Amino acid sequence: MFLPSPSGWLDITLQFIDRDRQELFYNTFVAEVGGMAIGSVSCQLFAGLYPQILTQECRKYGYIWGVYVEPSYRHQGIANKLTLEAVNYLKSIDCTRVILQASPLGRPVYSRLNFYTSSIEMRLDLS
Repeated sequence: MFLPSPSGWLDITLQFIDRDRQELFYNTFVAEVGGMAIGSVSCQLFAGLYPQILTQECRKYGYIWGVYVEPSYRHQGIANKLTLEAVNYLKSIDCTRVILQASPLGRPVYSRLNFYTSSIEMRLDLS
């Protein structure tokens, strides 16, 4: 079920990006062909679900999200290259692990990059 976007969605999004750039090292990489964006990926430090009580040397997780490639450009290695850009960026800010949530279509891409499944997440829809 999709709900309509709130009014002011652009301001909400820009505030999110600005805050995360300052606090969580947010970054986006874009693939272009002829000046047209055909794919993108975002990444940042993982904000976590609980307080950070471990030193960053033990747990400084990076999070990759929003990997997308236009359908006509898929199966050409673009998602692979975008994901590697994000991984390399997260390495450059000393992350110790990268986390992402893969769609069924994305799983083969990430598996080829040595990501492994370790999900213990369970869900309950309340709507």
